[in-house]
Parts: sequence; structure tokens; C-alpha cells
Amino acid sequence: MTFVADSATVAQNAKLGEGTKIWDQVQVREDAELGVNCVVGRGAYIGSGVRIGDNCKIQNLALVYEPARLADGVFIGPAVVLTNDTYPRAVNPDGSLKSASDWAAVGVTIAEGAAIGARAVCVAPVRIGAWATVAAGAVVTRDVPDYGLVAGVPARRIGWVGRAGAPLRQEGDRWVCPRTGATYTEADGVLSEVPATE
Repeated sequence: MTFVADSATVAQNAKLGEGTKIWDQVQVREDAELGVNCVVGRGAYIGSGVRIGDNCKIQNLALVYEPARLADGVFIGPAVVLTNDTYPRAVNPDGSLKSASDWAAVGVTIAEGAAIGARAVCVAPVRIGAWATVAAGAVVTRDVPDYGLVAGVPARRIGWVGRAGAPLRQEGDRWVCPRTGATYTEADGVLSEVPATE
């Protein structure tokens, strides 16, 4: 059953999947779509037309601006910002107030299982790869590969993480998850999970 707190504002044409919970003072804008079993924490903002997959967690005060796309199982930490304007200005060069027709929104795309740490900023347009982790406070200005672990301002890859989120250990020519034992290989900056049968 879907839950919407009394103090939340959800547009009439927004779509909320079964089991999704929208907590206090959340704003979900027009045409936004959230999948099943999502949790949106207090004070978060979900922009017009944003698409969020199943089983996602959007923590308190996160700002997810349109046209962001989040796949299944994405974690957005507290106070994260997903931007949508490459060259932000309040006014045009002639001093007139900008309107929606004066700029084209660009979005952040986040692939399956990725996690964005508290107060990180993803500057659109960027893609965060599947199962990647963005460290708290990072400023992401370029794409993050699948399983990439990035940190800093601007964010740079400092390692690899597995599906469990723990940093991988290098053992010979393979990378190993200390939590699950899953193994990965790296080639030309791309990490690939090794099937369990190998």
C-alpha cells in the first residue's frame, strides 16, 4: 500500500508504485514516476517528469531535478543534489528574468544499484554507472563507470566497489569483494563481474 504523509505535496498526475512511502514535507512534481517500494525522506524534492525505478531510497532533503533518471535500487543520500542546468543564470544577457523557454534542462542518469553519498552534487549531464558509489561530499562532473568508487572535488575514481558496496581488494589479476567473495576483472578501465561458475 502506498503511503503519503499529510504534509507532503504530490502532484495529481504523479505516479507512485505500490508500497512507495512519501514522508513529511516532500514535494513530488507533475508527471514524476516512482516505482514500487520506494522511500522518499523528509523534505526531499522530486522534479517534474523525473523517473525513479523500483526499490529506491531518496533520503531527507535530497533534490532530484528533472529530467533525472534513476534505475532500480538506487540510493540517494541526505541533501544530495542532482542538477539540471549546465550554465545556470537567473536572467538573460539583457537582464530579463529567464523563463522555462530560455533554457533546456539536462539530467543526471543513475544506473542500477548505484549509491550517492550525503551532500554529494552530480552536475548534469553525467551518468553514474551500475553499482557505483559516490562518496559523501563529492562533486561529480564527469561520468562514473560501473562499480566505480569516486570521491573529491571534482570527483575522481579512487577504487572499485562490488554490489555489496564494500571497496574491492585486488588479488593478482582479479578484484574481490570482502563481503560476498564475488570476483571481478578489469580491462581498459572497465570492471566486469566474473560469473560464479568461473
